[in-house]
Amino acid sequence: RDQNLPKEDPVQFTFLAKFYPEDVAEELVQDVTQHLFFLQVKQAILSMDIYCPPEASVLLASYAVQAKYGDYDEQTYTPGMLASEDLLPQRVIDQYQMTSEMWEERIKVWYADHRGMSRDEAEMEYLKITQDLDMYGVNYFPIANKKDSELWLGVTALGLNIYEKENQLTPKISFPWSEIRNISFDDKKFTIKPVDKAAPNFVFLSHKLRMNKLILELCIGNHDLFMRRRRPDPMDLQQMRTQAKEEKLR
Repeated sequence: RDQNLPKEDPVQFTFLAKFYPEDVAEELVQDVTQHLFFLQVKQAILSMDIYCPPEASVLLASYAVQAKYGDYDEQTYTPGMLASEDLLPQRVIDQYQMTSEMWEERIKVWYADHRGMSRDEAEMEYLKITQDLDMYGVNYFPIANKKDSELWLGVTALGLNIYEKENQLTPKISFPWSEIRNISFDDKKFTIKPVDKAAPNFVFLSHKLRMNKLILELCIGNHDLFMRRRRPDPMDLQQMRTQAKEEKLR
């Protein structure tokens, strides 16, 4: 089917996970899956799609360096070797009056502390920190309430969040998947029906039809995964986990 791809050769594609795991240590079974997801999340941190505080940003940078270069070696380490690396969000760099050498020194202190950590272990530590950040795994969509006040809808692995226009970190209202009975949309109007039939429905407006289909798709997919995670693993997934653990022990 014609996808209106550019005619240049070669065509570059970007691989992105559509659904975020709830627990990276439990759900990212295979090393290649973990590595690709690590690259995606790292880019989201650096591009500031996910807000990360300064101290955590430095720690994440040190794990990224460990994953790329292996153990810190005082004999071979060259001052300035990290200066060309894209390691910190620009927001963090702009926040402090520090030279690139000063930032490198901060990162190096943590980096030296990770001795003995393999690439996979460093990437997993990176992901464990990021999954606790407020904006991790949140797909944001501009919406409006019935009074036409501008808000954000956040679709996540755990449920739906409603945010004030100026604050994407702290939800104003949250609807866990376990408490949602039904989500439907009619043209531009979405309705969230709680499991508790005595509770009122929550109605919001989203004015772009294509975006509305994506919102519903993400809601259905995340809700399905939420329910599946709470059931026993199927046999093929159990076997995959066992095989992955055996390979790591070799």
